[in-house]
Amino acid sequence: MKRVVVTGASSGIGAATARLFAGHGWDVVGVARRADRLAELAEQMTAQGTGIRTIAADLTVQADVDRVRDELAALGPVHGLVNNAGGAFGMGPIETSDVEDWRAMYDINVLGTQRMIAALLPLLRDGARDAGSADIMTVTSIAGHIAYEGGAGYNAAKFAQHALVAVLRLELAGEPIRVLEIAPGMVKTEEFSLTRFKGDRARADAVYDNVPEPLLAEDIAEAIVHAMELPAHVNLDLITIKPVAQAAPHKVIRGELTPKG
Repeated sequence: MKRVVVTGASSGIGAATARLFAGHGWDVVGVARRADRLAELAEQMTAQGTGIRTIAADLTVQADVDRVRDELAALGPVHGLVNNAGGAFGMGPIETSDVEDWRAMYDINVLGTQRMIAALLPLLRDGARDAGSADIMTVTSIAGHIAYEGGAGYNAAKFAQHALVAVLRLELAGEPIRVLEIAPGMVKTEEFSLTRFKGDRARADAVYDNVPEPLLAEDIAEAIVHAMELPAHVNLDLITIKPVAQAAPHKVIRGELTPKG
């Protein structure tokens, strides 16, 4: 059985991805800060007839990452890593935005990804020896490819994360380890916008107001699992995924989509 580690597994895309991998027969290890949410996920999955191992850890703390590595090493090889932990904090202009928000976004989106890759690469190499290949999938964002007003801090972090992935692909060339990136656009999850707007529910809900069928966490999970279950010689370097109503970060259609003419 292949083993996959999913970070940010306590909610949203991470939780949906963990559920889907388990449903496909993978041995899933979910990692997140909130032990209570991980326990809820594990209980739900057990009730559904699948299971998940969980490790509570803060990926901005090196000691926590080291502990994750050690707990995983006791289990054996790792065949897949999904770097999903991340987030957006604030949406102010460069002139007045909070530098601490920027620091926090860089720490979790970029340094958290680097910490996990550096810690788990030996286990992923063991996975590649065991199964013939291994995968590193990183969830970035279209914000890491296209700048938009109000997005400077998040843009900067996600652009950096995208660059990290591109360099990693070059560094691992010659090894049977696929380096994949999925860059979602508008995904309606329970927490992303609420976190970004510091708990302002009305402002968070307005992001998705009257948008026909924004993506859901399950849509992203489907794409992640599909990419990692393709034949080992097929590498989806970059998957950009948006709802049809979103042409770009700054161009979202609200209201019914209808043919012209």
